[in-house]
Amino acid sequence: MATGDVLLHPALWEQAADDGAGGDLDFAPQLAGVLPRVQEADLAVCHLETPLAPEGGPYRGYPSFAAPPQVVSALAATGYDACTTASNHSFDAGAAGVDRTLDALDAAGLAHAGTARTPEEAARPTVVQVPTEHGPVAVALLSATYGTNGVPAPEGQAWRGDLLDEDAVLAEAAAARAQGAEVVVVSLHWGDEHDPEPSAQQRELAPRLLASPDVDLLLGHHAHVVQPVERIGDEWVAYGLGNLLAHHATAGEPLREGLLVRFELTEQPDGGFTTTGAGFAPLLVPDEPPLGVVDVAAALGTGGAPNAPVERLVRAMDRTTAVVTSRGAAAAGLEPLAAP
Repeated sequence: MATGDVLLHPALWEQAADDGAGGDLDFAPQLAGVLPRVQEADLAVCHLETPLAPEGGPYRGYPSFAAPPQVVSALAATGYDACTTASNHSFDAGAAGVDRTLDALDAAGLAHAGTARTPEEAARPTVVQVPTEHGPVAVALLSATYGTNGVPAPEGQAWRGDLLDEDAVLAEAAAARAQGAEVVVVSLHWGDEHDPEPSAQQRELAPRLLASPDVDLLLGHHAHVVQPVERIGDEWVAYGLGNLLAHHATAGEPLREGLLVRFELTEQPDGGFTTTGAGFAPLLVPDEPPLGVVDVAAALGTGGAPNAPVERLVRAMDRTTAVVTSRGAAAAGLEPLAAP
């Protein structure tokens, strides 16, 4: 199970301060809307787009982010198992920001991929042992970004973050497979901001990556709006999952909407894995307080949410469904997930 960008703006840490006790910041209430779906997954993956500031700050929003580290413990408490970290904001807080972010993820027990503290860590594929009723499955997580907003790698250390290069991604996927990964999931920070249509790069690169025997699934981020899901051969790409938790100053309902996707992979007689089920759930972070993620289907089932009336939920459901299925995903087997 995977969700979109965690991109913390000031209004969100102000909400966390309201929800916290004793002056602490508590982001868990903002993520409570996805908790039931996240906790039912064998592997739940988030995308932490921004580096973390020291506890107590100073915190920064757009355009150069340094987010409160308390969000990591909330992600872990919600049920996430791992976060990808390669994004156009990876270097916003320099080498110290990269180090703090990965240290915090380690402390919370969350695996991570996309940025690194040492050259050795950068060269080592992230492989998560995912428990199942039939024993653990080794799942590799790769993460790469189209760029870093022109911010150079700290101290010239190019290994600090993975850039989106087709040959490099395929080489890393092959290395992960050689080290025992049974499933390889690639998270790509790509596409055009605020555009629900996949870019030329997305449309051209997705089938080439999925043609590799070493890549099983593509998850997309960066656009901040929901983009389509598509089946290519027997594999899937979610071009853009929109936002999980964000509060953009830019107006527009699509920027408030996000996507949760669920893929079921089943072991085959030859030992490989094939995707045998695909589902999606629209998400929403309304402008009205209390700020936080709303599971659209779940809220519609109960007659609305405190910060989102039924008519707003219906617009989110209709728009997200139309975009997600616009490249034939429904006919290929993608199904809306029932309310938990």
